[in-house]
Amino acid sequence: MKRLIFAGALLLASATAGLADGLFWVVGNRATGKCDIVTSNPVIAGDIWFGDGPYKSKADAKLARSTIRACPAVNPDDEKDEDSAN
Repeated sequence: MKRLIFAGALLLASATAGLADGLFWVVGNRATGKCDIVTSNPVIAGDIWFGDGPYKSKADAKLARSTIRACPAVNPDDEKDEDSAN
């Protein structure tokens, strides 16, 4: 019985980690004074002061970033640089 419970827990943990692939979060970064879009679940500590998400696409994360009051407006030049970096 213990083996079955252990196997179920292991399967659940691996499935949860697999579901996080392809997701996006919006994080507030105090060091840069900007809101960044990241692909891993943020740890709220140090310079990262908030995290919002997950979002299924980068476009959804960009839309969310534009509606968060704590995030400054993004320049079109910065957005082009961000898109070319990924």
